[in-house]
Amino acid sequence: MTVFIGADHNGFALKNTLIDYLHEKNIRIEDLGNYDYDPEDDHPDFAQAVGKAVLQNPDDFRGIVICGSGIGVSIAANRLNGIYCALGFNEEQVKHGRANDHINVLALPAEHITDEEAKGMVDIFLHTEKNPKEKYLRRIKKIDQIQHQ
Repeated sequence: MTVFIGADHNGFALKNTLIDYLHEKNIRIEDLGNYDYDPEDDHPDFAQAVGKAVLQNPDDFRGIVICGSGIGVSIAANRLNGIYCALGFNEEQVKHGRANDHINVLALPAEHITDEEAKGMVDIFLHTEKNPKEKYLRRIKKIDQIQHQ
């Protein structure tokens, strides 16, 4: 598995913490920026970069996007067809999102969670398998039929 990660200035410190954490666990992670703290950067740039990278191999790639609220990066990532991004706020909710909603990108709200909470949610996101039950697959197909207008 490869994990792509990106964050704006509000998520910059948490991104670097998670990169170190995942390296310690021998998980392949690719940093898609921002590479330097820039209070004028824009979260859609990093969310789109992560989403596009995940789409290269959606069965083996996952993404993590971070901003202050987690909402902006989630909206931006979800603009890409094939990306299922959800805002994580606790481990049980992230587990549900990965298993039942098949999320492939996790959005984290750096201003509202601790580093330890983020690490726990990332662990759940990376180690929870998608539920193959027909009802979940049917729901994903319905989502895929929704077109941005």
